[in-house]
Amino acid sequence: MLQKHLEENDFGSALLAYSRDILYYTGTAQPGFLAITPYDYILFIKSGMNYVLNDVFIDSSELVEERKLSSIYDSFFSDLNNKKIGLELDILTATEFIEFQSLFKNFEFENISPAILSQRAVKDFFETEQIRKAGLANKKGYEAACGIIKPGLTELELAASVEYAHRLAGHEGSFFFRVRDFFMSTGPIGAGEHLKNNSGVLYSLTGTGQSASVPIGPSKRTIKNGETIIIDIPCHINGYHSDHTRSFVAGKAKPETRACYDALKQISDFLIGEVIKPGITCSDIYKAAIERSRTTDFHEAFLKFGNGKISLLAGHGVGIELNEYPLIFANSKQKIAENNILAVELHMIDDKAEVLKLEDTIHVGKYNNEILTVSPRELFESE
Repeated sequence: MLQKHLEENDFGSALLAYSRDILYYTGTAQPGFLAITPYDYILFIKSGMNYVLNDVFIDSSELVEERKLSSIYDSFFSDLNNKKIGLELDILTATEFIEFQSLFKNFEFENISPAILSQRAVKDFFETEQIRKAGLANKKGYEAACGIIKPGLTELELAASVEYAHRLAGHEGSFFFRVRDFFMSTGPIGAGEHLKNNSGVLYSLTGTGQSASVPIGPSKRTIKNGETIIIDIPCHINGYHSDHTRSFVAGKAKPETRACYDALKQISDFLIGEVIKPGITCSDIYKAAIERSRTTDFHEAFLKFGNGKISLLAGHGVGIELNEYPLIFANSKQKIAENNILAVELHMIDDKAEVLKLEDTIHVGKYNNEILTVSPRELFESE
């Protein structure tokens, strides 16, 4: 598919270095470079060739053990007449780019990442099944949380129980974002007032973390009776993620909390069941969510952040990276396609009802959508 894009857009070549992109096109995440022209490709392996031979779905004749970029240039790129080359410019460091400039003299550099992300946004059956497996691991974490949540538990103890269940269910313990210097701990989790104190690390409800080093995720704070809790810990199996958030109450929920959660779930059900279809723009999905919230008693709480700010994001693509195309931003004209995998990510912050969130990973079908995160979607109360 990438070769077709190169041909149609007059690229002479592309050179990929990011592990997630190489994994997508070859089946291995071992360190290397994937060199491509419209008619040829070679995967140059820096190290781990014994792993690569077992991993890849490409022909072994297209594998070469070579770590020096200068040698790769000499053997694959030096004789090309078309000097337009695609690079992953969104994630190359300045040092790496300078090295490319010094070797690829007279080449025209173009960012190939948007084309890669657009191709990755549409999932095949195998990819969908891996995400389904990750969603089942999320369910195991949910069940562990239901068995342990009570007043007096710390956020960290709760997170450890959920993470343990995830790992036993196959979660590989890592998450991937197309962002340099990103850190997230295990995933956003928090309770009570900590849910209203959002970190700048992630455009979402975050929790506070344990220190300034990783200001996101669970803290050692004790959960109090009647407080709401959100658990937004993704899972990652065989290269693919699922994103999943459920809301809980330590003890018994207040009537306002139940009513607010019901409104939140109604909006989510409306988007998944009626709005999200192939061909709709991301901005129209966001607009539909806002309009639906106005039919509830909690419009002012919907997608609210602190300091009067409102989230402009109602969801995102999920796949080899946790956040992928398409992004359901308020101003995005990107269109949803059949076989997109989306995380529909919605929350409420209300002074009386507190903080609540519901997030599901769904498969976009031609005629209807399927929720892949199959844990119960009701508000859980421990009493």
